[in-house]
Amino acid sequence: MTDTNLPARLGEIFRQLHRHPELALEEFESTRLVKQVLTEQGIELVETGLNTGAVFRIGHGNGPVIGLRGDMDALPIQEETDLPYRSCVPGKMHACGHDFHTTVVLGAALLLKEREAELPGQALVVFQPAEENTKGAKLVVGSGAVDAAQAFVGIHSYPSFPVGTLGLKTGPVMAAVDWFRVVIRGQGAHAAQPHKSVDPVPVMAVLITALQTVVSRAIDPFSPAVLSITHAEAGRANNVIPETAVIEGTVRTLRPADREKIRECFHRITESVCAAWGAGCEIDWDSAIAAVINDGRLCDVGREMAAEMGFAVKEQEDTMGGEDFSEFLQNRPGLFVRIGTGLSYVNHHPRFAVDPDAIWPASRYCAALTERLMRETF
Repeated sequence: MTDTNLPARLGEIFRQLHRHPELALEEFESTRLVKQVLTEQGIELVETGLNTGAVFRIGHGNGPVIGLRGDMDALPIQEETDLPYRSCVPGKMHACGHDFHTTVVLGAALLLKEREAELPGQALVVFQPAEENTKGAKLVVGSGAVDAAQAFVGIHSYPSFPVGTLGLKTGPVMAAVDWFRVVIRGQGAHAAQPHKSVDPVPVMAVLITALQTVVSRAIDPFSPAVLSITHAEAGRANNVIPETAVIEGTVRTLRPADREKIRECFHRITESVCAAWGAGCEIDWDSAIAAVINDGRLCDVGREMAAEMGFAVKEQEDTMGGEDFSEFLQNRPGLFVRIGTGLSYVNHHPRFAVDPDAIWPASRYCAALTERLMRETF
């Protein structure tokens, strides 16, 4: 029988996490709290060797092993809400709902533990550190602690849906993320003698313009893609032509073929533009995370469970934001669900807020869905 005090207890855990936000790879107290609550209930802690985050195993059945993931880290944002449990840490805030994710997944773990004897398979419940810097999922996967999982479920707060509404969609739901940095190497000179230089500044200007054609001319217009240059810098004096110029930015794609095509076009255009002006270049390309692609069969099961439990279901809105949940989906199917947390400012805004009434139904849904997937064949 479910503990009747559990909804209230989860509410207090959520408020405690929100008051004490911790940045990526600093989630020491959040990890301690999760471990304390779950180990007190006899839930098995899986060794990861990581300093923050935790993985727990529930169940003894021979059926499928299902992963359930919630992330834990906060953001370097000064909270501007008037919540009575607002952040106590200057300059840090749970502005993306990871406190909500941690609480929901913790609640699901407790519910699954209550039904452990009836579970046909096993659950691996993951409290992941460092989602915001895209490093945490790789650390968890690299630890080997989730190797046995045959499918994964992830969740995310969604301030555009009311409580009681879920966002589900088959196919790509979060973009692949690549970062780039280009150093253009010219030859410096006095600003009054440009003919004695290889000026990297006009090279940078031409390159920025040329790169804007990659998406508009190389990618199918019905295929979403973004190439944004977010930082450009050259020189520090008004009478000196600098040796170098630097541009930085990001690429977002939903289709693997588009991701590779943009990378190839980027390198070709950059090298060609610099060579045409007699400059050199160094390209640093970081393929940070892949796209999150929802499995069709898992999405169907997620919709069925939502209908059975009285949730409204909407199609997930497209986004070019990235999520390192994709690391868990290498060679296994997955489902990433957006959970309505009440209409609010957008994620990463200093006045973002989650309605705590969303916690308990979300925990019940995650537990029920995880158990249901143990009855599937993978």
